[in-house]
Amino acid sequence: MSAFREEGPEGEMTGQSIIRVERLCVYGHHGVLPEETRLGQRFVIDLEICADTRDAVEGDDYTQAVCYAALCERVVALVSGPPVRLIETLADRIARDLLGAFPTIARARIRVGKPGAPIAHGFDTVSVETTLWRQRSVGFSLGCNMGDRAAALRMAVTWLGLAPGLEIEAVSGLYRTAPWGVTDQPDFYNLCVTGRTSLAPHALLRLCKEIETRLGRTPGMRWGARAMDVDLLYLDDCAVSDSVLTLPHPHMTGRAFVLVPLAEIAPAQKISGQSVSDMLDRLPRAADDAVPCTDAPFCLTEDQT
Repeated sequence: MSAFREEGPEGEMTGQSIIRVERLCVYGHHGVLPEETRLGQRFVIDLEICADTRDAVEGDDYTQAVCYAALCERVVALVSGPPVRLIETLADRIARDLLGAFPTIARARIRVGKPGAPIAHGFDTVSVETTLWRQRSVGFSLGCNMGDRAAALRMAVTWLGLAPGLEIEAVSGLYRTAPWGVTDQPDFYNLCVTGRTSLAPHALLRLCKEIETRLGRTPGMRWGARAMDVDLLYLDDCAVSDSVLTLPHPHMTGRAFVLVPLAEIAPAQKISGQSVSDMLDRLPRAADDAVPCTDAPFCLTEDQT
């Protein structure tokens, strides 16, 4: 089931276009008064659609674009269809319908005008504007092996949860994990976070880096000790490959410290056609490569010694 967000984030994806349809006039029977639903009146609809048009532009391919006529036909069907009492409800229904019908639409801003509203004063029109953003599933891996590791991870999760455009749905338990890449360093504490977001991939990457910096991470040896590591694992089925970001995360399928906590909270999540639980089943495991801290209480006390 699709989910939508009512306020917009910063950082729209490149390759998006703004499509506007202005002053689409449709006769409908919406309103609170009996005369409005019986006699009907004219409604004026403005659409502002933000859509991913990269494929359409690259191939000059009409079939990959959002059809303006199809947008209008769906709006006309809704406005001329069964009545609602509030134009707020009508605007919301239009936005949700368009996001559900056109998968490349990232944002739908709908203004419903009611020039014949029953107001006993001179006025031009009454209108309501609604904006909905498409939300996508997202996963993060968090880890650190410096300082008070448990406290740092709790703070990182808090800052993720406070980010506009991101809603946290699940947080895994805490795991003590063996170092990966460079083994001559303290063990890590790791966890995973899943949620839904209306943020674009590079905006999510910026958020990860900002949290790392706030918690004291500085440039250092690759795979070395770190105060905080926040990795973006996946964003629905979004594929990105550029100089700063690769999605899905290219190394996650080979890392127990990612797959074990992620399988705890999102075993059925499909990434590149595979479920997280299947990835974990195929992963060669080492003894104690990811130990739940609930099974090893010393994990949570050794930072204080």
